[in-house]
Amino acid sequence: MTTIWTPELRAFRDDVRAFCEENLPADIRLKVLAGVPLTRPDHMRWQDILAGKGWLVGFWPRAYGGCDWSAAETYVFQEETTSSGAPWLLPFGVNYVGPVIYTYGSTDQKAEHLPGITSNEVFWCQGYSEPNAGSDLAGLKTRAVRDGEYYIVNGTKIWTTMAHWADWIFCLVRTDAAAVPQRGISFLLIDLRTRGVTIQPIKSIEGDSHLNQVFFEDVRVPARNLVGEENKGWTYAKFLLGHERVLSAEVGKARRYLRRIKRLAARNGKNNSPRLKDRLSRFEVDLLALEQTTLRVLGAILAGEARGHEASVLKIRGSAILQQISDFAVDVLGTEALSYDPEWLRENAGMPLEEIESMGVVSEALYTRAPTIWGGSNEIQRNILAKHALGL
Repeated sequence: MTTIWTPELRAFRDDVRAFCEENLPADIRLKVLAGVPLTRPDHMRWQDILAGKGWLVGFWPRAYGGCDWSAAETYVFQEETTSSGAPWLLPFGVNYVGPVIYTYGSTDQKAEHLPGITSNEVFWCQGYSEPNAGSDLAGLKTRAVRDGEYYIVNGTKIWTTMAHWADWIFCLVRTDAAAVPQRGISFLLIDLRTRGVTIQPIKSIEGDSHLNQVFFEDVRVPARNLVGEENKGWTYAKFLLGHERVLSAEVGKARRYLRRIKRLAARNGKNNSPRLKDRLSRFEVDLLALEQTTLRVLGAILAGEARGHEASVLKIRGSAILQQISDFAVDVLGTEALSYDPEWLRENAGMPLEEIESMGVVSEALYTRAPTIWGGSNEIQRNILAKHALGL
């Protein structure tokens, strides 16, 4: 198997670490380490810094503004920035719709949409799930009916992350109701400022409103915003989900969470607890195994041997381990966790880390209920592995 740890890759890892140390704003890093929900300006400020360095879309081809990073460099960048306390690199434009557009989009679509992503000037969100079609995307009902040079869109999307901050949404829409479900879907780009679009925030379990329901009522979308061919959207959707799942191991974030547990335990006088040491050791072993699995997948990608379903393993294990670590952090807090107040957390975001960290631990533990659901629930991922890896 191809090894990814070349001297060049190790040097790149050191460069990423040094860049984060020198350029990640202290106030943003504090919020991330404390578990305080970030604002749109927080995300955009960090992504502006990355864009200035040329690293916002590093894995994109140079022809479209990227650095031609390998899969290994992309992995190292994600893990090192996350581990350092940098915000989640919002994936909707960079990792999702951008690659769809430069792979399947028209020349005009590339010229119109890619520069706004590389410069961090246009904010995207993802319109896949619907009230009765979450992981089962083939069951979506949002309709797009052709009317001359437009599509008329009616329906709704739900659990739409950060739609209230977004400028554009990329949607799966049904363009042929008579076709087999997967074959009647198209991939459409919609300006959220268009008349007939309504965005309704949804408060999630940790008390934040990063989720939304988006309603479309007779929304007129130019036909030129159709990506690829009509009724071929399922192909583009699977391509996008592959990008989503291969980045879902999140080893860097999990390691950051483990460092937090050690800080909390030391502060609460629990750092010599045999139970704590046992659990931390088990988590470390799990993360080493997950990292090695990720590296094997990347090695297969680099060697051209990956078959496509391997990312499901990373999604299942990465999301489950993150949940287990965040749950254990709440256990370490003990009764401190009972005082959770999301409003207090937001209002006191600038306080020293040790004074707000306990509240942030609970916030993130609640938020991490989601990773086993988004990007195709873990139950769906197990079905994918059963069919494509085990032949069941």
